[in-house]
Order: sequence, then C-alpha cells, then structure tokens
Amino acid sequence: MKHVVSVSLGSSRRNKRTEAEFLGEQVIVERIGTDGSIPKAIEIIRELDGKVDAFGMGGIDLWIACGRSKYMLKDAVPIAKAAKKTPIVDGSRLKGTLERRVIRYLNDEMRVPFKDLKVLLTVGVDRFGMAEALRDTGCKLVLGDLIFALGIPIPLQSLDALDKVARVLAPLVVRLPFSMLYPTGSKQEERKANPKFARFYKEADVIAGDFHYIVKHMPEDMTGKSIITNTVTEDDVKEFRARGVSTLITTTPEMEGRSFGTNVMEGLIVSLLGKMPEEITDDEINGMLDRLGFKPRIEVLNPPSIIPGHAV
Repeated sequence: MKHVVSVSLGSSRRNKRTEAEFLGEQVIVERIGTDGSIPKAIEIIRELDGKVDAFGMGGIDLWIACGRSKYMLKDAVPIAKAAKKTPIVDGSRLKGTLERRVIRYLNDEMRVPFKDLKVLLTVGVDRFGMAEALRDTGCKLVLGDLIFALGIPIPLQSLDALDKVARVLAPLVVRLPFSMLYPTGSKQEERKANPKFARFYKEADVIAGDFHYIVKHMPEDMTGKSIITNTVTEDDVKEFRARGVSTLITTTPEMEGRSFGTNVMEGLIVSLLGKMPEEITDDEINGMLDRLGFKPRIEVLNPPSIIPGHAV
C-alpha cells in the first residue's frame, strides 16, 4: 500500500485522511496542516521521510511561473530540502498539465461558453497553465495577481501585462515572508469581504484559481457566479451554496467529500510511477492522467449552470 502525505501550511482544521484504489493499487492519501508553522512542517517531513511514498507541499509553492520565467519562493526552500529520501512536490507541474486539460475539457467537451464569459483568475503566476488555457478559449480574462497577492486593486487584462509586472515585481516578492502573500494557518478560516475588491467579483461570471484567494474577500452575494478551484471541503460547498454560487468545478476529483490540492495529486502520480520528480517527463504525467481518467468534479449548487444541459 502506498502512502501520500501533504504537509500543509494551512489550517489543521482542514486535515483529511482517506484511502482509495488507483490503477489497482491501494493508496492512503493524507493532508496534515501545520497552522502556518514552517518549522512544524519541516519537523513532520523529517519524521516521515523515508516512511511514506511521496510528500506534497501544501499551502505554499516552491515556484511561481510566468511564461518561461520561474521564480523560487524563499520560504519554500527549507521545506523542500527537509525531505532527503522521499520525493516531494508542490503541485506546480499538475497546475501546468491537469488544470490546462480541465479548461480544455470544459470548453470542448462540456461546451462551457467561455467566449461569452468574463473570467477572473485570482493569481495567474500561481496557475499559469490555467491562465493560458483560459486565454485560448477566447474568454474575457482578468488576472488578479496585484489584487489578491499584493492587495493592489488593479486588474491585469492580458498575459503580456502579467509578464511585464512579474519581471519587475516577482524577484522581490518571492523574498517576502510567505504569510504576507497568502493566507496560512488560522487566516485561512477568515472571511473578510473587501469593498475594494467586491466589484471584481461582481463583474465576473466565473472566478477561478486558488480556493483561499477566492474566499478571502468573497462577497456575501455570489448569486449566479461559477467557481473553478480545488481543495474544497463539504463545509466549503455548503458555504458556496448559501451564497448563491451557481456551479462549482474542482480541477481535482472528489474523494470522500473532499477535493485535494494539486500537490497531493502530483504526489500520487509520483508514487505510482515510482520515480523521482525530476526524472518524470510531462508526457509521462499526461499519460498517467489518461490512465487515471481524472475528470473535473462538476456540481450545480444553484441553477442555472454555465454548462449547457447540466442540471442538479
């Protein structure tokens, strides 16, 4: 039996352990939150190193990317280096493969009318594969990198604009304490709608991206909005429904009421391939995704749905 563990800087209240079968192999999938503590994350990884089949780095990325440029987050380095025997991944490669595939699937197979929709992607450098795939659908794409990561209410209207901003700011931003850029620990439980940001939600038909960025400033009234994200729990689904969200789409599949992050699913793929991450090609990842048959979870919470003919 294989064991994949996500060690997350997120809240321990969102912990989950489940068991499932993938390609005939029983796998324990576990998420352990450290309530924002990097030293605790390092301690857990060192304790389990060599005893589990793969680690996921949850609540933090090792890299952010824009086009061909990559920027390493300073606070993530000691976490990644804590694993000496067990492979450790941050989910960034699945964001570039699986999430790109999900958008294409929604556009081509589920006939989501992206060309008629305005999509707010919370942070493009966190999900550049999704950003490119959304652009290719012809939707009106708005990138919220300055809004959600830095608190500056200025939307970016193109990937070229994002690239220019990233080239200037990213080398400086990645050196900041990660807690300044992203909600960790108990801050993930906070919901403080910011009036400065409300109009960006109101103007969008679809809000896509990281779950915690989406909900941090989410208005009470989300009537008719659709959300594309992951890492949602059953309580999160109830909250979305109560606020009027129309359609919830998670890029990772549901497992016992919970969709895990891309770092978990990437760890799963690494464990099934039995290789170190740097030895695995994108073709191998896509081949494994084909074999696993992952499809996005689509749940209509309050009709109508953005997906033609898709009812509750």
